[in-house]
Amino acid sequence: MFQRKSGTGPTESGGAPRRAGAGDTGGRYSGLALFFAVTFTTTWAFWLIAIALGGSPTSSPTAVPYLLGGFGPVFGAIAVRVRRTRRREPVPARTVTFRQGRRLFWVLPLLVLASGTVVAGATLADFLGGAQVSLAEGRELISTVGGVVPFFVSMLIAGPLSEEPGWRGTAYPRLRASMSRLQAGLLLGAVWAVWHLPLFFIEGTVQAEFGLISWSGLMFSLSVIPVALLTGYAYERAGVAASLAVHLGFNATMAVLTVDSPVTQAFVLAVQVVLAVALLATGRDRRTDPTVRAAPRPHQVVTEASRQVSPARG
Repeated sequence: MFQRKSGTGPTESGGAPRRAGAGDTGGRYSGLALFFAVTFTTTWAFWLIAIALGGSPTSSPTAVPYLLGGFGPVFGAIAVRVRRTRRREPVPARTVTFRQGRRLFWVLPLLVLASGTVVAGATLADFLGGAQVSLAEGRELISTVGGVVPFFVSMLIAGPLSEEPGWRGTAYPRLRASMSRLQAGLLLGAVWAVWHLPLFFIEGTVQAEFGLISWSGLMFSLSVIPVALLTGYAYERAGVAASLAVHLGFNATMAVLTVDSPVTQAFVLAVQVVLAVALLATGRDRRTDPTVRAAPRPHQVVTEASRQVSPARG
């Protein structure tokens, strides 16, 4: 989410990697607790250091722990993949492979759609007497960071790249093994909102400007829920690349339009909720995938062979 203003292991049989099926308990829960533990420990430890140092998150020395804290979900994802490889655990059934082919064409439309939710909410708020839509501060922000390209690079790193490989690429498929899209999105969204809490105490972040106990702070925390639903939907369409696009579209547009009025935030939240519900209502949502059978182990081959021979005895 917007923070500042500015593998597959081998099977035991040595064959090709396999995915955990519906009945594979290891595929459902393996690594989820580890991911959350590493993510929260690393993020909150670094951000607490940033709070103790004081100063802006864009200036030294606060910038270093601030930036590293944002990569907590990536650290969590790495820890899970290292353990999975060492234990030769199966890939979760809901994991979306990197090679998506034509499905990657979803990326650009989803980015535009995410950006459109912010534009639509801000426009509705303006039309109904809320804060006026203005690009003045957004242009100043882009100029401050050195232009359009540096702006989008910073927006891509601070949020999408530092979070999506963890939240969607690692935690989401493990939750989906036993939950519906709605349940997984709501739970992950709630966890995601709590994860952001230290940012309210780091001077210079959007959250600190909102204030934890304020309408804007409340709107920000609530907005994480529909964004989690939309990024989860995007992940199922075209993997982490698509969830990155949704996250980037939301963050960049919020920054350009300088959405800080609680009324405008509320309208953006409403638009995103409507869109998330509409998207999740389309298509069949199977709670689990059919079990993908792994290569048989040696003793299984012997058992199957004995079963085939036994009828001939009679």
